Amino acid sequence: ILSGPAGGVIGAAHAAKLHGLDKCVSFDMGGTSTDVALLTKDLHTTSEAVVAGFPVTVPMLEIHTVGAGGGSIARLDVGGALRVGPESAGAEPGPICYGRGTKPTVTDAHAVLGHLGNTGLLGGSFSLDVPRAHELMQRRIKHTAFRSVAAFAQGIISVANAVMEKAIRVISVERGHDPRDYSLVAFGGAGGLHACDLAAALEMRGVLIPVFPGGLSALGILRADVVNELSRTALLTTGTSRSHSQQLNKLWSALESQAVRTLRAQGFARNKMQFNRSLDMRYLGQAYELNVPVAENVLHAFHQAHQQRYGYYNKDAKVEIVNVRCRATGVTDKPSTEKLAKRTGSHQIPSQGAELIFDGRKQRARVYQRHDLRAGDSWSGPAIVLEYSATTLIPPQWRARVDDYGQLLLAQRRTGRKI
Repeated sequence: ILSGPAGGVIGAAHAAKLHGLDKCVSFDMGGTSTDVALLTKDLHTTSEAVVAGFPVTVPMLEIHTVGAGGGSIARLDVGGALRVGPESAGAEPGPICYGRGTKPTVTDAHAVLGHLGNTGLLGGSFSLDVPRAHELMQRRIKHTAFRSVAAFAQGIISVANAVMEKAIRVISVERGHDPRDYSLVAFGGAGGLHACDLAAALEMRGVLIPVFPGGLSALGILRADVVNELSRTALLTTGTSRSHSQQLNKLWSALESQAVRTLRAQGFARNKMQFNRSLDMRYLGQAYELNVPVAENVLHAFHQAHQQRYGYYNKDAKVEIVNVRCRATGVTDKPSTEKLAKRTGSHQIPSQGAELIFDGRKQRARVYQRHDLRAGDSWSGPAIVLEYSATTLIPPQWRARVDDYGQLLLAQRRTGRKI
């Protein structure tokens, strides 16, 4: 379920691990939607999801999706308020600057502000008709409160950012996690265009842009393990019997024996199998459960999880174990990850100049090609980094550097924080 976005989450987790980050939010912005997920040491899963309007109760990665992407259409409602998405121009006819569309999109907003550079997309093989976007957007703002196309474009980007910021708050703040403790792993074709704005709004530690961000979902799928989720209903109330641990161990042993047979049938040797035990727990009388990994003191772990999720716990209340779960993983062979060479001598980073609009003001910026970057390179914004699969925008007051694996690390200069 959600295989593409799920691959992106796995790819983002790998990118974060390469740089030693253990608290991240993955931010995957494509043409029609944006997918966000919380990343800690383990990937977060859920058994409560809705797909195409139907409840789905099988375990899946916990991903929150909103209708905001590069192709999201901007419009004015009957009250004159600016709305962006969830309707999308799609690939056909696409944004105005692609040459066929007639409705302004988030991509058009970036194009008229100069955020996409002046060489087109896909490594320069796909040219953009920016004058056409400017002309049709100018027609749209007649008899509106927008005084210029630049103001209209900035409004589109701000509204899209607000939608995506809310999505990140859903999987962080509303789950009891402070975004200020997290870094943003941004990918997808448009992720790098909005990452710095979102990280600043949420006061996050910084931004990480993986290598080949437009294809990170594919890399994640290549790195994915084979996972089997097995469970049994237990319905045991803590504090009523001393034999619970024996019952639980008996259930887990049965699940793991079944898992071994399944993984062997899928071609995995015993040394390529991993098992993780967890429990679905709730206070007696509740109708919803929390999944808690098995720890030395699982009751304490449940109280902590309840406090983080709902803001309170009751150590004197009876706790019910609803389900016993075993996550059986068949470890696959992973593609190798190569380090990027460092820059030799005193050669400068190749770049070109461009004129961009930030916050209504024209500013000179540097434009870099990502294939020209080397490990250890650093520079200050405003700047653009172009590559085949994506575009990264580095606003003023932000600084960028390249890590050993070629990933871009972006941080605000005034905060002094590093990622």
